Amino acid sequence: MRLLITGATGFLGSRTLEFLCEKNEIQEIVATGRKFSQHPKLVHPKVQYLLGDLEDSAFVSSLFANKLDLIINCASLSSPWGTYSEFYSANIKSQKHLIQKAKKHEVKKFIYISSPSVFFNYKDQISIKETNPKPQKAVNNYSKTKLEAEKMLQNSGLSFIILRPRALIGRGDTVIMPRLIRSYKEGRLKIIGKGNNQVDLTSVYNMVNCIYLSIIAKEESWNEDYNISNGKPVNLWTAINSVLELLGFESLKSKMSFGFLMIVAQLMEWNARYNSKSGEPVLTKYSVGTLAKSFSFSIEKAQNKLNYKALQSTDEAILEFVKWYKIKSDENAGI
Repeated sequence: MRLLITGATGFLGSRTLEFLCEKNEIQEIVATGRKFSQHPKLVHPKVQYLLGDLEDSAFVSSLFANKLDLIINCASLSSPWGTYSEFYSANIKSQKHLIQKAKKHEVKKFIYISSPSVFFNYKDQISIKETNPKPQKAVNNYSKTKLEAEKMLQNSGLSFIILRPRALIGRGDTVIMPRLIRSYKEGRLKIIGKGNNQVDLTSVYNMVNCIYLSIIAKEESWNEDYNISNGKPVNLWTAINSVLELLGFESLKSKMSFGFLMIVAQLMEWNARYNSKSGEPVLTKYSVGTLAKSFSFSIEKAQNKLNYKALQSTDEAILEFVKWYKIKSDENAGI
């Protein structure tokens, strides 16, 4: 089997690449991304790197120079803030190019990594199923374009699997935990609301295994969307404090009102929207909401149709992240 993995130089993409190289069913992998970042380049005889921009139709065509059997699209502009045009180019235009070239070159199967944010509505939500209604208005442009990309694939005529991992953690995480740690160091991180919100976290190891299970899934499991997590919600602030304590910091104790912070975030968003010099707001409503509200997935469908299991616990994923983060911090400090 010959695969294309987009976003292969990022967190999930690089871990997926690493995992699939060890599978006998996979003979070759075309790995693409914009550039190599802090994730080390995997050197492996199965891997061919082609770096470029998926918004460039000619570049996307070059990825199909040889026969491909399946596409795994991990690439995305993931941010709580930005203009619709920015997200459209990164999340919709790239998806459109990949689908067009897949159909032209008779690539039959397409796995798309979407986002749990398509369900987010600023309310507590527990055991969200794939059939749960989505909010009439998306919470931000990221969520809006991820849902549009899902629909585009569903209507493409290709065989597809859509995966929505909830809050990936583990070795290589440059998004969730590092942002929280940075906010903590800057004195900006406080427990929001009562601090009793239960959330799903997803080990990146479990997620890449789920991608592999999707690749080898039977035909009746295709043309479906799946919500993915570790399947055992945890108290968000207990998990954050666990990371902080393992890194030698004091745990968070002070709290701030959810309602007050939503007002502050609204004002910051208004300023950013109408003052071009202000840049991305320090606080967004989406960020406040995700830190204050309970949010978890039912993974029953993935368990039944993909044989998905959470092989690595949340605690193990946290320890994996902390070990990696300490090494990266030492390297960046020149130790």
